[in-house]
Amino acid sequence: MPFLLALDQGTTSSRAIVYDETLTVRGHAAKPLAQYFPEPGHVEQDALGLWQDQRDVAMAAIANAGIPASSIEAVGITNQRETLVLWDRRTGEPLHRALVWQDRRTADACQRLRAEGLEAEIQARSGLVIDPYFSASKLAWLLDHCPGARARAARGELAAGTIDTWLIWQLSGRRTHITDASNASRTQLYNLHTGSWDPELLRWWNIPVEVLPEITDSIGTIATITALPGVDAPLAGLAGDQQAALFGQGCFSPGEAKCTYGTGCFILQHTGRNIPCSANRLLTTVAWSRAGEREFALEGSVFMGGALVQWLRDGLGIIDSAAAIEALAASVKDSDGVVLVPAFTGLGAPWWDAEARGLIIGLTRGTGRAHLARAALEAIALQIHDVLSAMTRDTGVALSTLKVDGGASANALLMQMQADVLGCTLRQPADLETTARGAAAMAGIGCGLWSDTAQLANLLGQGVREYRPVTEAGAVWAPLISRWHEAVGRAGHWQHS
Repeated sequence: MPFLLALDQGTTSSRAIVYDETLTVRGHAAKPLAQYFPEPGHVEQDALGLWQDQRDVAMAAIANAGIPASSIEAVGITNQRETLVLWDRRTGEPLHRALVWQDRRTADACQRLRAEGLEAEIQARSGLVIDPYFSASKLAWLLDHCPGARARAARGELAAGTIDTWLIWQLSGRRTHITDASNASRTQLYNLHTGSWDPELLRWWNIPVEVLPEITDSIGTIATITALPGVDAPLAGLAGDQQAALFGQGCFSPGEAKCTYGTGCFILQHTGRNIPCSANRLLTTVAWSRAGEREFALEGSVFMGGALVQWLRDGLGIIDSAAAIEALAASVKDSDGVVLVPAFTGLGAPWWDAEARGLIIGLTRGTGRAHLARAALEAIALQIHDVLSAMTRDTGVALSTLKVDGGASANALLMQMQADVLGCTLRQPADLETTARGAAAMAGIGCGLWSDTAQLANLLGQGVREYRPVTEAGAVWAPLISRWHEAVGRAGHWQHS
């Protein structure tokens, strides 16, 4: 029986899952990933430690599946996206810790480009608004702050890439420096229309093309794996985590959409071969590429989703575990007027305010832990509401169904809140690990296990749970939405206010 190995390198953990040909999980392993916060707004990771952890969990997952490593037919990779690594091609040593997608140190550099009037042109080429979230400003910062890096990069001595590129470099025995179109489209250096690195974007960000990887398809024989003992299989599937989740949810037709509730929350709507242009500050991204043909998606990115629940646990200590928030929030009928704006690292779509900061407003002497817990779940649901409202304005079509996944989607109270505030049905698969499943499914097609997505549709659509909106809930949420928007306005531009 053929098996597929999915490597899922996320923001807070490195995971690996072995699937069989029915996409049933046969083995799993994971390690938490440390993050470093050397200064306010700075978020970093140890790139070498990340690679070592990913290698270890890959071998552990194979062992836990009880299969020989040689029975792996193909490997798929999915990854946290905009996080950036810069390393020495000869030694393989990173010049600096990886700069994580949440890192905001480049806000001033982004503001300078806005002040030069470049935002519209940059979005037209890349599909992305100017924001520290994306990889270009991170790479520019590393080239400027690592001694001698800019000159060395121009001479071809250094390599840079997002986490997929870094892992493939290591997995291929430091021979292959590539990225796929889905990850390239998150750098703000990729031209959506030409499908290549854009000379003007490179010039505006002052980045030499010599440091960048080659761009490949997401599905097909992409690279050769040599650094996992006993594994003799091609890398046949590759996509950023949110695009992999779109694939793993079976959103193969234009108009289908999914929301992943992870560290952040990410809403993608498949647009097929059409390159959408957002008038409401959403993003255009490559969904995936196969045989040189690209498909696209409209995306809204929310920075604080499950991370908000982690903050309640680790920062405030009002819950003992992430799962405990559901019962605590359900113990009160509402948040008693408390609104929490989780702008800890600024606000993402559709606000794109790097200077916004977190805010809790409406506190009284009667406010308790349960009210804060409920306000936190409301904040997650309301952020998704804002993104989907913008998406509807862009497309002119309101969603009747939204596919959901990710760890926080296991919270039934949050999912019912989400269905009510959106007024649409949520469809949740039995297997919430859709990023890894998407990477495995891509690898299965890439190696010929399945010929096309039609064969996958039944496998990916099994075991679905639905949350339907309560009819009268819209009237309850209307004043909450208004109060939420007022609070977001007060949290905005805090750093410069």
